[in-house]
Amino acid sequence: VDGPDLPGESLCGRSRLYSIDMLRGLVMAIMVLDHVRDFFSSAYAFDPTDLTQTNSALFFTRWITHFCAPVFVFLAGTSAFLSTARGKTRKELAGFLLSRGVWLVFLDLFFVHTFGWWFNFDYHLLYGDVLWALGWSMVALAGLVFLPVWSITTVGIAMVALHNMFDGVRADSFGSFRWSWAILHSGDILEPRPGIHFVPGYPLVPWIGVMAVGYGFGTLLLRRQNERRKWLLGLAIGLTLAFIVIRATNLYGDPHAWVIEKTGLFTFFSFINPEKYPPSLLYLLMTLGPAIIVLALFEGISHPPLQAGGPPGDPGSLSRPLVILGRVPLFYYLLHLVVIHALAVSFAYARYGQAGWMFKNITVPSNSVLSYPQGYGYSLTVVYAIWIGVVMILYPACRWFASVKARRREVWLSYL
Repeated sequence: VDGPDLPGESLCGRSRLYSIDMLRGLVMAIMVLDHVRDFFSSAYAFDPTDLTQTNSALFFTRWITHFCAPVFVFLAGTSAFLSTARGKTRKELAGFLLSRGVWLVFLDLFFVHTFGWWFNFDYHLLYGDVLWALGWSMVALAGLVFLPVWSITTVGIAMVALHNMFDGVRADSFGSFRWSWAILHSGDILEPRPGIHFVPGYPLVPWIGVMAVGYGFGTLLLRRQNERRKWLLGLAIGLTLAFIVIRATNLYGDPHAWVIEKTGLFTFFSFINPEKYPPSLLYLLMTLGPAIIVLALFEGISHPPLQAGGPPGDPGSLSRPLVILGRVPLFYYLLHLVVIHALAVSFAYARYGQAGWMFKNITVPSNSVLSYPQGYGYSLTVVYAIWIGVVMILYPACRWFASVKARRREVWLSYL
């Protein structure tokens, strides 16, 4: 989740690392939109990408947030590689990835989906979401880092490119090992104990591959800036074109074919709506290609000093908010859920005089949607306004914590 520490960087150059932070900060800001929509939209009862029920504004509001998870995982791998370029040994990196990964898994299972989403600590229903995927991908990368970089990259590409070949394999075919296939590929709901359910919403194989590819991608960031930008743009355009060509064939790369819809716009929506759970090859091509284009564009932004007398290359006023958000991703992630949920509770009390459904104990997956009262929710205009407000609320806290991390070097800070 976290980005590299910038002070003392000598191999990669400051502008490069600022571009990584900016990209991470951008997708983190976009992520908040999705979660605000979850709590506040009047269209909470159906999937916004369901073309039989959605509209164009709602579809795009959900679709743009598809970029978040792939960029998080990809850049986590890149940051791991850059730490070796700064002098961290493979043994040191492996130890950090292992401990950090286990910590992220713990947070996801026992904080994010209990207190963060439901405001309780009922553990009858557990989810494995983005922090779960990040955590186990770091644990896997902790073992892979002892291989040559080209080997790590090859393993990652193979996972991303080939995992859709096994879409037809069912978890039940593994008998007592059904759980392993559910966690690695299919995402089927598990019941490890009677009354305890676990939903591996982010199956691990493709996400481990994304992080491994991100690790190999870090080698491109050691090149000189002009050469680096050419490589980034070439790679990004290639990935994007690969998505268009493979998707057009409907032969491979996603379990759901695109179809001709009632309008040309909805046909386009069908084309750009590949599977996220688990992320298909086409989903990852569609998101990572454009994301790398944005990274290349951020590379070209010049950064005046942060403050008078500051070191050359510090981000200026326009890019500074994204850089700051990108430097404290886990702090931001944990805080944003609490802020959004607290605002949702406040809005509910103001409108209905109660908000009991916001604290509901969840016992089975089919009962995992908050039981909003009839007529609950707000228009997308209100959702977007709340989104901007939440980011503005979070920014001062993130700026404070980023300054703490810049001044201090306690080990515990690297875990938050």
